[in-house]
Amino acid sequence: MISTKTLIMGSLLSIIVATGCAVSQSYNEEELGLRKVDLYSEKTVVGEPTSYSTVSAGESKVIQRSFENAPPLIPHDVEGMLDMTKESNACTGCHLPEVAEAVKATPIPKSHFFDMRTQKVLTEMSQARYNCSACHVPQSANEPLVQNNFKPDYRKESEKNRSNLIDTLNEGVK
Repeated sequence: MISTKTLIMGSLLSIIVATGCAVSQSYNEEELGLRKVDLYSEKTVVGEPTSYSTVSAGESKVIQRSFENAPPLIPHDVEGMLDMTKESNACTGCHLPEVAEAVKATPIPKSHFFDMRTQKVLTEMSQARYNCSACHVPQSANEPLVQNNFKPDYRKESEKNRSNLIDTLNEGVK
């Protein structure tokens, strides 16, 4: 025989489930993401072609950072440069601080010559930082999929094009 307590708990659970189903809103698969096709069309969906810059390095215009200390976007063509190893990194040829000014490139910031684990300044770029494309990406000319209303707030005008992360890394930390 079923106890009164079990009967009441079962009834309450049934009411809660029925109420949840009655007020829940359903969505089509096409409404769930940014793509407007069903999720089962994966093999037939072709993304928009991406249009990256074809301007040569040294001829491109610096792109303002998205926010203070954001990794800068790559404004030039990167064809043949993105297979990086510690021994073979095309970016360092122009962006090492001792070369950058002469070729008018953005210099690699001090934070890339600092070991975050040991808290020590290094004489060469940190081994954790050689893969530039982990943070820096080429800018494409495609229209955004969603509207972006974000407006960055820089503390200094110079921070739109330069990083001061190493100076502000421990800001507010006691």
